Amino acid sequence: MVVTALIVAAGSGSRMGGDLPKQYRRLGRQSVLAHAVDALAGHPRIDMVRVVIGIGQEDLARDALADRDVGMPIQGGATRSDSVAAGLAALEDGVVLIHDAARPFCPPEVVDRLLDALQKGDGAVPVLAVADTLAKGLDRIDSMVDRSRMLRIQTPQAFHVEDLRYALDEAGKRSATDESSVMVAAGLKVLTVEGDPMLEKLTTQSDWDRSEALLNARKISRTATGFDVHAFAGPGPVRLGGIDIPHDRGLSGHSDADVVLHAITDALLGAAGLGDIGSHFPPSDPQWKGADSSHFLRHAVALVRDEGGIIDFVDCTVIAELPKVGPHRDAMRSRIADILGIRMDQVSIKATTTEGLGFTGRGEGIAAQAAASIRMDDRR
Repeated sequence: MVVTALIVAAGSGSRMGGDLPKQYRRLGRQSVLAHAVDALAGHPRIDMVRVVIGIGQEDLARDALADRDVGMPIQGGATRSDSVAAGLAALEDGVVLIHDAARPFCPPEVVDRLLDALQKGDGAVPVLAVADTLAKGLDRIDSMVDRSRMLRIQTPQAFHVEDLRYALDEAGKRSATDESSVMVAAGLKVLTVEGDPMLEKLTTQSDWDRSEALLNARKISRTATGFDVHAFAGPGPVRLGGIDIPHDRGLSGHSDADVVLHAITDALLGAAGLGDIGSHFPPSDPQWKGADSSHFLRHAVALVRDEGGIIDFVDCTVIAELPKVGPHRDAMRSRIADILGIRMDQVSIKATTTEGLGFTGRGEGIAAQAAASIRMDDRR
């Protein structure tokens, strides 16, 4: 029997605030809707995923879903029941898992429990027990509620397509908050299975913050280094770490020859597995002649964040006899932190000499060695 996951993404998400419905907002490196689709599309017992969207949300859905195979988005209606009915009309008979787009994480074990339970009933829903004391009232407590038989109902919810169609017709397309209530109102048998805290719905900003923390906890740490050298040539000042430092000579390079920013750029690109500065900004390209190296570093930062990466720390050692870096250290750290969008205490700048040895010891140029630590999604 064909199993279809039908993700309902037609809401406005008004309780979250902002102009963009929450299902289309970016959570980590992709939209909330994309997370919900990926969680179900990857399950071996699910044959296809379809998505129900709101009126006028076609462009938002296309951008949020990218190239995911969900067929043509189905246009929903004014209420949840209308949207679910529209989705069911586009499906063949079989099993359907109705899921909220605002629940981006669905553990595969929950799907297995639902499909197994559906063999014994007309429907199956994941639930969690209520842990808090319950009461009735508004400004004051009027009475207490026995929580021993209270359950919190989550999605996805599993049904036979024909049973859910019948329930919607029998109970009427009322403003139900979920499909289990429609099934029960139609006199059908809905079983419960163990839910999961990962299925919590995104409703408020605190829910959003919690989901971001869950995503970040899954990231793995990566560290890479970068190295750059430029020779002295022409008059000063010297551009280091995004600031001009007084010196009688400047540095020679196709861009502004900022060895510090170049080394940090390469370290970030390396940690993200995105090549090196030369592959993104070839020195043979005339458009980069004399360019401010902060442009290169901002580009690397954008690439890392597009991949869902978080920059934790950068460290750079300047290798030169002159100029002295110490008096300018904090100004460099502040400038680099600003470019990276991180705190100043996440940036370290050190300096050393080669005790008169080599090209830096002879005062022929400056070298910089950088390291960057980032966190990224585990792509295994």
